[in-house]
Amino acid sequence: MRDYTSLVLIDSLNYVRVTYFYTKRKVEIMINIELLHSLEAEKICFKALSMSHVQAIHSYAADKEVLRFIGWSLMSSIDETRQYVKTMLERESAGTHHYASVAIKSTGQIIGTAMLFNFDQVANQAEIGYVFHRDHWGKGYGSECVALISNFAFETLKLHKLHASVADANIGSARILIKNGFELEGRLKDNYYVDDKYYDALQLGKIQ
Repeated sequence: MRDYTSLVLIDSLNYVRVTYFYTKRKVEIMINIELLHSLEAEKICFKALSMSHVQAIHSYAADKEVLRFIGWSLMSSIDETRQYVKTMLERESAGTHHYASVAIKSTGQIIGTAMLFNFDQVANQAEIGYVFHRDHWGKGYGSECVALISNFAFETLKLHKLHASVADANIGSARILIKNGFELEGRLKDNYYVDDKYYDALQLGKIQ
């Protein structure tokens, strides 16, 4: 039978191993997030999400038309948006979500938010998301954004698959994904209920 001292030593070693593992994982996540925030394309660049971006984010987070088919709640006040950005930063710090503010490269103006979330460590996949101020729809920014996120997910995070769920009425978003190599994998009938109307959910995916 092991004596008490031996058991304490084993428990201590196990604690050190577990602590080391999670500390190492935390450092890896933060390094990857910093890399995400440094990415840029021809027209846009990513920036670290910041409380200084609250006003810019509110300009589209308070727009009912912008939020119609995405998972954010409509922000009724700047304080509500400020609290939501705090929540986003907490999620990012915990490693459950990756966020980036999307800016116009030539001016630095914040025009949207990019995100990776719903990470599945077993299946090695995640969900992709993005939202833009409506003044900047149809200018190619969404396509560049998806390309940056996809390359980061596959090349840096080494994910096997990315997926997205898009309302069938959100034609522009579906086109952006398909342009970036996502394929239609299925359709969920009447999956979204928006403004007293049902919409199908298009399930799109891309495998590395």
